[in-house]
Amino acid sequence: MEKNKVKKQALKRRQRRVRGKINGTPEVPRLRVTRSNNHIYAQVIDDVAGRTLVSASSLEAEFKAAASKGSDIAGATLVGELVGKRAIAASIDTVVFDRGGYLYHGRVQALADGARTAGLKF
Repeated sequence: MEKNKVKKQALKRRQRRVRGKINGTPEVPRLRVTRSNNHIYAQVIDDVAGRTLVSASSLEAEFKAAASKGSDIAGATLVGELVGKRAIAASIDTVVFDRGGYLYHGRVQALADGARTAGLKF
């Protein structure tokens, strides 16, 4: 097997394991983090209704006006603050953090810290 294919399969396995342990409800939705080499994305999801309540990413104009890139810790912190502010505006104050199979380190941790700075509780 190709090395890249094995890595993707391992990520999918970790994602399933994390999702088996947490679930978003209307009262306490799930904050999902997805990252790529160049960008980072965050969504607050109600799993019961199956819909995204708020989201933020490093591709948005509001992000690009304030930061240079989404592939660093400063950019991830800003995306966390954006999703946190939007969640607070939508009257969501507590979430369950879904790291999506990624290690809680670096950009994923920075996004969580940015969301906490904005006022979200985990």
